[in-house]
Amino acid sequence: MDMNERIARINELYHLSQKRKLTPIEKMEQNVLRKEYVDAIRNNLKAQLDNIDVVEKDGSITNLGEKYGHTNGQTGTPT
Repeated sequence: MDMNERIARINELYHLSQKRKLTPIEKMEQNVLRKEYVDAIRNNLKAQLDNIDVVEKDGSITNLGEKYGHTNGQTGTPT
């Protein structure tokens, strides 16, 4: 299921929930799809931030992914 299909299904389940109570299976599906969506957005944002280079005052270039991200095996703490 691609992202557009996931979003469509999330919206479908939302609109259905406005008309009636979702079944436990539908509620579980909604939660799983929402989690997958949020994870995809989060991963996309991290990938974008990991590719940002900052030019320091001394002219050196610092890659934010290498400094703060997961590209060097860290958990997000500065070096």
